[in-house]
Amino acid sequence: MSGRQVLPYGTWSSPITARMLATAGIGLDDPWIEDGVVYWLEHRPVEDGRYVVVAASSSSEARDVTPPGSNARTKVHEYGGAPYWVHRGTVYFSNFADQRLYRLDPGGDPVAITPETGGRFRYSDGVLTSDGLTVICVRERHEGDGPGEVVNELAAIPADGGPARTVAGGRDFYAYPRISPDGARIAWLSWDLPDMPWDGCEVWVGDLASDCAISNERRVAGSREESIFQPSWSPAGELHFVSDRTGWWNLYREHGGEVEALHAMEAEFGWPLWELGASSYAFLGDGRIACLYGAGGVQHVGVLDPNSRELIDLDLPYDAIAWPAIVAEGATVVFVGGSATMPNELVRLDLSTRSAEVLRRTREIGFDPGYLSVPRAIEFPTEGGLTAHAHFYPPASAVAEGPPEELPPLVVMSHGGPTDESTSVFDLRKQYFTSRGFAVVDVNYGGSTGYGRQYRLRLNGNWGVVDTLDCINAAQHLVAQGLVDRSRMAIRGGSAGGYTTLCALTFHDDFAAGASLFGISDLEPFATGGTHKFESKYEETLVGPYPEAADRYRARSPIHYVDMISTPMILLQGDEDEVVPPAQSEMMVEALAAKGLPYAYLLFEGEQHGFRKAENIERAFEAELFFYSRIFGFELGDPVVPVRIHNLPERLGP
Repeated sequence: MSGRQVLPYGTWSSPITARMLATAGIGLDDPWIEDGVVYWLEHRPVEDGRYVVVAASSSSEARDVTPPGSNARTKVHEYGGAPYWVHRGTVYFSNFADQRLYRLDPGGDPVAITPETGGRFRYSDGVLTSDGLTVICVRERHEGDGPGEVVNELAAIPADGGPARTVAGGRDFYAYPRISPDGARIAWLSWDLPDMPWDGCEVWVGDLASDCAISNERRVAGSREESIFQPSWSPAGELHFVSDRTGWWNLYREHGGEVEALHAMEAEFGWPLWELGASSYAFLGDGRIACLYGAGGVQHVGVLDPNSRELIDLDLPYDAIAWPAIVAEGATVVFVGGSATMPNELVRLDLSTRSAEVLRRTREIGFDPGYLSVPRAIEFPTEGGLTAHAHFYPPASAVAEGPPEELPPLVVMSHGGPTDESTSVFDLRKQYFTSRGFAVVDVNYGGSTGYGRQYRLRLNGNWGVVDTLDCINAAQHLVAQGLVDRSRMAIRGGSAGGYTTLCALTFHDDFAAGASLFGISDLEPFATGGTHKFESKYEETLVGPYPEAADRYRARSPIHYVDMISTPMILLQGDEDEVVPPAQSEMMVEALAAKGLPYAYLLFEGEQHGFRKAENIERAFEAELFFYSRIFGFELGDPVVPVRIHNLPERLGP
């Protein structure tokens, strides 16, 4: 006997509240190590979502480096990333409010070293020259309102302030300026529209003069058919980088004038560069390389010897890496890792003694772990005789179980990107549903990262089709296995995942409800300048060139086929979203209202692409849960603030 109370699925009470999702945790990212001091970036939802640079040494407690009122966040590419860097104890960071670059000396106050431009000039992913006199970083200049009036370049900025100058320009995008240990060379990534960096980009090297002029540039690797990730210099001055030239993102180096693989395997040592500054490997003092990599839906922390080519898995309890963040100094490795039952941790690992110290956790669990659902990786059949991948989370509770004659409702999660990867990393968003009696399947549809280049390329030309059908087939696979209730299936997703959600609810009838978080309803505005520069041509890869493929854009835009929609949905949107403007959600709302379908719509003030403020995160999850309960026809086990559901009959259920 389990001792658990038998209750209908969906009605279970849970200690995992929406308030906990919004306030109990922090985000951890962008570690840095210098002279034994570890720095990192914390995202704090309870402080209006601001980002803080934090530091700790082996002899001191963690302390905030950036002061109250600052927000270390950049809007380069709109998604940001790498908003700070450190040189000899001095921190340089981009402040979100004005997007200026600030210098923060130890014991001092932040001083702006770039001019006031009203946020039109943005900075990211920087490095200091060896003499410490100049910052070289990615600069993004908004000279007008349209994507064509945005200039991306590498800029040299005096470290104590002064006029900046362009040192590399003419390409659409730049990333990873990295200076060799002797200060004589610089490497960087560059690429041009319509490519995204995970489709094709190039790594270049040039000689770096004392005035930061770059000469004798040469392309080392990369093309429109080869994606490069994270160029870095070894302590010996050899260029290393990750390439997917064999179909998998593996680690390479330029040695003796030749590019050679360090350890060829069917695993991913790279990630799509949605945010700048990601790091999947770092050099140890003895010449070996600490690295993060994924294979078969599981992530690993390892050490690679570039001489013997041997890769050793460190067999750590961290098998879920949501985003690559690893740095090293000497024998010390610092990384962010977690697992399905372990919240992300910032770990300092001493390889000489194999001792590990947790510097910070994203959250403390604080409740019975019996409420945690442990996922399993599944592979299921999909269109064209292919298979796709997902992680399945069954319902779990420490005090309740479902009736033997009942199957649980299902929430299908469609991730964003659309090249993101669903890992089994600890995620209370999933547990929020599973601990109440829902099953969850987090789908790595064709186009996702983690399964090689060919799997990523499945989505090219097929956006809105492959992703949608894979989500549907994941759900139907679980139905066929007798694991979920066919009549109570919902699909949810944000951004590109919201688009997949809207496609599933418009062009198919497999789901009884859905939730779109800042999802795309009309593709054509993206093809006609309706989004930011970074993604301004992405649709050419995912859908086709415009206007030649205009019919395809229209055929895959849910907003044009609202007469086909018969499924209730809730839409959640930020009013300052420049990636998916509110108009996209509001067009769908108007259509739902006109058709008389049950719907709910919440517009969150002050939010951009994704919700960062605690009160909005809480409200969004409670509203979504309430919406499902009303549509599926059951009473929730915990009180939540209701959301107004328009066109809802007095009694609506399966």
